[in-house]
Amino acid sequence: MADVSHTDERIKQTSRLRQALIRPELGGIVGTVAVFVFFFLFAHDSGMFNAQGVMNWSVVSAQFMIIAVGACLLMIAGEFDLSVGSMIGFAGMMIAIFGVTYELPMWIAILITFAICIAFGALNGYIVVKTGLPSFIVTLATLFILRGFTIFIPQTLERKTIIGGIREAAEGDWLAAVFGAKIGKPIFQWLGDAGVISTFERGSRIGEPVVDGIPMLIIWALGLVIFGHWLLTRTRFGNWIFASGGDADAARNSGVPVTAVKIKMFMFTAFCATVFAVCQVMEFGSAGADRGLLKEFEAIIAVVIGGALLTGGYGSVIGAALGALIFGVVQQGLFFAGVESSLFRVFLGVILLAAVILNTYIRRIITGER
Repeated sequence: MADVSHTDERIKQTSRLRQALIRPELGGIVGTVAVFVFFFLFAHDSGMFNAQGVMNWSVVSAQFMIIAVGACLLMIAGEFDLSVGSMIGFAGMMIAIFGVTYELPMWIAILITFAICIAFGALNGYIVVKTGLPSFIVTLATLFILRGFTIFIPQTLERKTIIGGIREAAEGDWLAAVFGAKIGKPIFQWLGDAGVISTFERGSRIGEPVVDGIPMLIIWALGLVIFGHWLLTRTRFGNWIFASGGDADAARNSGVPVTAVKIKMFMFTAFCATVFAVCQVMEFGSAGADRGLLKEFEAIIAVVIGGALLTGGYGSVIGAALGALIFGVVQQGLFFAGVESSLFRVFLGVILLAAVILNTYIRRIITGER
């Protein structure tokens, strides 16, 4: 009997190093470690890593995570959505218009806003797949349309572009609490009483912990990351997403409903943007026409840092979440380190360029190009 214990030379072996290099999360993992090490060395005495500091950068990171999940799945499916930032501002303004100006119950205002924004997402997807136009162009047009409505509607109805009173209108509303409440307050009060976290020492809040709960924004971010990762890696629909972005024609010939997949991903991106908007207006108690500026680019950068290829068909929700975490830590870390905050934009440009170069190298490894 022939000896089959040795490895067949005709089978190309993949080294552990190569397997690690082609993991989409690699860039996000390396970047996260580097950022935390840097700020631990240069900003650990500034309060960045005490309870209040951790909560500050966690909230900012959660904001990026929410929109990065939607952008990640859409980019893996081979498309872009540049209207995310305008969608955030538009959704917040619609909640204010319906809930404050027209005095509808806040839960109705929120549901109507979700319906309108998801419909815009579906329209984006429908136009892209039916006309064959680049999603970059279609959603760029939607960006201007939504931003225009966000300014025109409140000016017409209220003669202003900032509408307040949302917190008062949402008082006691069950659905508003799902986006604007905090959980775990008794636990944080106990931690404060035990001296684990700091408490206020003067004023009307004396004895209360400086961190009194986990905002629902963070819960939504974690929930969407878990859902997105499960959808992408554990379901047939996740395989369809990869196939639609990798080679749409081959996927379609294999029975993948590419049109439906892409439209649903545009709808999910709009859903994530609306979640961000609702959490934001519940936190601030107001809606402004300038909300969400440049968020679409920040979401795309987070996804690219997380290992997604701009050509589609490759990426990771976990990687995108790590990219968002890097953003949040750096944005707040510059403040704690006493660095000029405008340098955050410089950091975005540098890290985007580095991520694209790394991802291009990884693509060449995967495809065997030179």
